[in-house]
Amino acid sequence: MTLREQLREATGRLAAAEVPSPRHDAEALAAHVLGVERGALLAQPEPDGTFATRFEELVRRRAGREPLQHLTGRAPFRHLTLQVGPGVFIPRPETELTAGAAVDEAKAVVAAGRVPVVVDLFAGSGAIAISVATEVRPVMVHAVEREDDAVAWLRRNAAGNSVIVHRDDVAQVTQRSLSMLLGQVDIVAANPPYIPADATIRDPEVAEYDPPAALWSGADGLDAMRVLAGVGAALLRPGGLLVAEHADVQGEAAPEVFRRHGSWTEVADHLDLAGRPRYVTARRAG
Repeated sequence: MTLREQLREATGRLAAAEVPSPRHDAEALAAHVLGVERGALLAQPEPDGTFATRFEELVRRRAGREPLQHLTGRAPFRHLTLQVGPGVFIPRPETELTAGAAVDEAKAVVAAGRVPVVVDLFAGSGAIAISVATEVRPVMVHAVEREDDAVAWLRRNAAGNSVIVHRDDVAQVTQRSLSMLLGQVDIVAANPPYIPADATIRDPEVAEYDPPAALWSGADGLDAMRVLAGVGAALLRPGGLLVAEHADVQGEAAPEVFRRHGSWTEVADHLDLAGRPRYVTARRAG
């Protein structure tokens, strides 16, 4: 079969398996096998039989709902291509806005004549931390992650990007790895776990492949947010900004965590590009 025919057949198989973006994923897998960008795929010469064997195996796995990013080993995020795989949360496009809020605040600190200190908590693959480190100069960035598998991916992505990686529990960092930064941080950013314990996850890619520690957060999904409210208040200087992502149904509940804490001002929620509540910001009271 020609490449176009193989892509058409693969798209049909992925659609039958209810993969959300079958054509895109078929093309991404083919481009991965050929070692080219997806946009250049159809300009390639007709592949040999080796391609068909490798492509068929990847399509079979994707039809089984193994994440596309696990199959290619890559996840695009803002201006980055992150390495990902089993054991680390796959960064989502929605989180690009959370990272963007941290980047914008860090740029404002630079414009004010200081070197911003930024901490990414629940860092996972390092998407937020590395975005700040590569988009803002000068800057000092710390990334905190507890899970061993995720830390391994974080270290791979952070290598050469001037991000200081800490393997630590977020709830303990103020007494341990970040105790030297109390009251000195300009920005705390996080994409914490936020799924309630009794929720049902419909997507197999999430339920079966994302690490549980990156998903579940107590009875109401806000346990990690409460930890952030306390840890962020200890780390940030007066006027420092916290940026935290949340579920689209937590547009009122997540900001309320910070309003009730007593250490925060200018608490506000923000929408994603689809108009859904996506992340909260709050400033450390003086």
